[in-house]
Amino acid sequence: MKHLPKHLQPRWRYLAVGIESWPDASIDRRAFQRECWYAAQNLLGDPGSARADMTVVRFDFDEGIGEAMVQVRHGETDSARAALACIDEIDGSPVGIRVRGISGTIRAGEENYLGRRGQDSEERNVVFGNEERVAVVCDGSADVRLDEAFTGATDLDYDLP
Repeated sequence: MKHLPKHLQPRWRYLAVGIESWPDASIDRRAFQRECWYAAQNLLGDPGSARADMTVVRFDFDEGIGEAMVQVRHGETDSARAALACIDEIDGSPVGIRVRGISGTIRAGEENYLGRRGQDSEERNVVFGNEERVAVVCDGSADVRLDEAFTGATDLDYDLP
């Protein structure tokens, strides 16, 4: 089988995506890919979803912060961004998704938009609501673990023991 000439090969764009969730959420590549497909199909329909052809090519998620590189067809970046904006939870965990940038190659997208995270988070014991609790602290804000979930707090809302 012969290869297509370069001018007939499909052209791709790569969306660098930031993912944020609660620190105890466990999200894998397969679940994120499935949600991308569902969001594209629900928003764009079958023909639009097939035209966009969204595929997760890189994925990293740990301790509530993650990054992904999503491949879409050239000319379909706006519809892919809209589909990604429709994702509000993955495997039952609420998520916030932000498109950091669009590039023509995976390497350029990783160098320009991914790879450098903010400060790393750390677990601390804090006093919140007159009780000592475990919190994940990152850059002056904290996710304080309550009985069943987390709540967001700033350094003014809690005390260090």
